[in-house]
Amino acid sequence: MSLRNIAIIAHVDHGKTTLVDQLFRQSGTFRDNQRIEERAMDSNDLEKERGITILAKPTSIEWSDPNGVATRINIVDTPGHADFGGEVERILSMVDGVILLVDSSEGAMPQTKFVTGKALALGLRPIVVVNKVDRPDQRIQEVLDEVFDLFVTLDATDEQLDFPVLYASGRNGYASDDPDRREGTLEPLFHKIVEHVPPPALNQDAPFTFLVTLLDRDNFMGRVLTGRVNSGVVKVNQPIHALDAEGKVIESGRASKLMSFRGLERVPVEEARAGDIISLAGLAVATVANTIADPSVSTPLQAQPIDPPTLSMRFAVNDSPMAGREGSKVTSRMIRDRLFREAESNVAIKITESADKDSFEVAGRGELQLGVLIETMRREGFELGISRPRVLFGTDEDGNRTEPYETVVIDVDDEFSGTVVDKMNMRKAEMTDMRPSGGGKTRITFSAPSRGLIGYHGEFLSDTRGTGIMNRLFEKYGPYKGKIEGRKNGVLISNGSGEANAYALGPLEERGILFVGVGETLYEGMIIGENAKPEDLEVNPMKSKALTNFRASGKDDSVRLTPPKKMTLEQAIAYIDDDEMVEVTPKTIRLRKTHLDPHDRKRAKRVSEVA
Repeated sequence: MSLRNIAIIAHVDHGKTTLVDQLFRQSGTFRDNQRIEERAMDSNDLEKERGITILAKPTSIEWSDPNGVATRINIVDTPGHADFGGEVERILSMVDGVILLVDSSEGAMPQTKFVTGKALALGLRPIVVVNKVDRPDQRIQEVLDEVFDLFVTLDATDEQLDFPVLYASGRNGYASDDPDRREGTLEPLFHKIVEHVPPPALNQDAPFTFLVTLLDRDNFMGRVLTGRVNSGVVKVNQPIHALDAEGKVIESGRASKLMSFRGLERVPVEEARAGDIISLAGLAVATVANTIADPSVSTPLQAQPIDPPTLSMRFAVNDSPMAGREGSKVTSRMIRDRLFREAESNVAIKITESADKDSFEVAGRGELQLGVLIETMRREGFELGISRPRVLFGTDEDGNRTEPYETVVIDVDDEFSGTVVDKMNMRKAEMTDMRPSGGGKTRITFSAPSRGLIGYHGEFLSDTRGTGIMNRLFEKYGPYKGKIEGRKNGVLISNGSGEANAYALGPLEERGILFVGVGETLYEGMIIGENAKPEDLEVNPMKSKALTNFRASGKDDSVRLTPPKKMTLEQAIAYIDDDEMVEVTPKTIRLRKTHLDPHDRKRAKRVSEVA
């Protein structure tokens, strides 16, 4: 049976996982009567809820052409968001070709550019699939021109520029060479993969070598290492050892279990050959980017370099008065073990422990990546205190301070474009392109310091009445842009502990927007709302009405309150200022001041002003 290894590249929500579902069905991987969930490859709960791919996952299908010649196609589903790019950079080394999936209306978006650039640099030849051709606002020819321009910008070779094109609807399960066709099957895509993607050109007679690209844990097998066999053959119980990037032997052992991918399942196999994508168990220390090899091999395989983290947050033990009431994992040791376990399998995350051992600096690619980690830990029963995100500065050759910049592509209705440009200018962004994108919309491209974008997304959605779309991508480290103005409004801070009272909250509504409702338990230093003015204001949300024997007409009417504004985890992290934290528990997200005592807050403010 011949073999093909491919990756599917697409921007968020361009239909990649839906297309893979149809490939499963039409290749016979699923029985006709088999009940399968939609977006079968998005197996993680957070992936299903958010509709995005977070983890790279291999799968495989078997397809036979009309002549009966069978081919196994290993497919790697890649994340569609730049924050999870660490996954993408590694898994591209496992494949020999890529399918670039672009929306027939939105065209080539920032994440497409990021991953495609990595794939072209590795010499992989792309197959372009224009998806959702049945959209009423499709603009197929313009999108193809955009893709070609993108390839030229990314220094594609002449061979890569001569890419085949298919027009498809993943949801309806057809692909064709004809852009006007609206029916059929995915048979043309299977043919194109077999014709255009070369089989793995690897040496099966050399000693066994294998580069670890993904790592996960199994309760029975321990560490499970996934990657592509680079050379030779490996059999169950064969002696192996692990090498680091310098060629030093980390550990020796045996390949206790080998597993190959069959559809969504991992099935045990007795041996694997060069070109096979497999999972291997039997080693206790080896991790991502290590080389697993025959004991006679002493030279490690070259691993793909990973872009550095650009953003960090402080994960601290929850020290609020309500700590330990909702979570089961609250100690620094539990948090430390969980974070270091995450850093083992996710090479885009770096963990630094503080001197007092009570907090950890977690550096990653962006707010979404770290937000997903916090949400995952929260669901596992952890309680945490999270600081405001801050960017990681660098220095150039002359010793000048540098900071990370991002390419920001914004699609917005024409009427809101002026507001967006003004707000981005205030955040020290430079506009690099502006063009109409059809349907009364404008596409604006900016080069912006990452620091200025922290907390902007919620404001952006308000400014554009929820119709704007913003996509961000790490661009470079550039010159430091100076001070950027942060949040304009102060906050309302509770000056005591107790339950929020309707009588007290009624007058506070005039002061600003409330984040808490009647009956919620509060503590001193907790943020209960946003002040309409720039300064912070300490208030008493627990004050109850004094009881008297006198009654007056109209005085005892019930208080009518506006429903409080409840923030999601990402909104809360983006909202807080430098002297504030988010308290995260399995059931609740609260905002608070870092220093709960007002005297401590004043002292810390004086120290920061002197500094």
